Amino acid sequence: MELIFKTWPWYVSGFLIGIIMLSLLYFGKSFGMSSNLRSMCTMIGAGRRVSFFDFDWKSQKWNLLVVIGSMIGGYFAVHFMSDPSNVDINPNTISALAELGIDAPNEQLVPNALFGNHTFEDPKNIAILLIGGVLIGFGSRYAGGCTSGHAISGLSNMQLPSLKAVIGFFIGGLIMVHLLFPLIF
Repeated sequence: MELIFKTWPWYVSGFLIGIIMLSLLYFGKSFGMSSNLRSMCTMIGAGRRVSFFDFDWKSQKWNLLVVIGSMIGGYFAVHFMSDPSNVDINPNTISALAELGIDAPNEQLVPNALFGNHTFEDPKNIAILLIGGVLIGFGSRYAGGCTSGHAISGLSNMQLPSLKAVIGFFIGGLIMVHLLFPLIF
């Protein structure tokens, strides 16, 4: 049982992800979380108004199980298996957050100033969450998939558009962390 409750090394997790990707390739499937949003919109009838959502969502129902499994797995991981004592946060990260007036993460592994329940009381934080959500939704649609779909599935299938998207994700992340994040906070 101790093996399950400890943080796994990258080479174990990476190997398991590789096995899953080989299995998906074998069965002719592609992985990605954002494609499930399209399936959910189709299920509630969006295909009657927008042709993009007019497709056979039942052929993608296996992927909906991935989302449900991720939510259930995340819940169990946080509430029953989380042990933040074996995770070390880089001291440079802690000092960079302190310069922005954000306390170091404690037992939750994330800064309470950014992820606590009080963040939903501040209109600025709500606006940031809404704008960020719209930008992420637009970006994943414009890029033809999300980070997990392109970085894990697309790169393992050696798709050039996925390589371009992943490079764009990294550039966007660097711009956010080094330029926009200090301006916002």
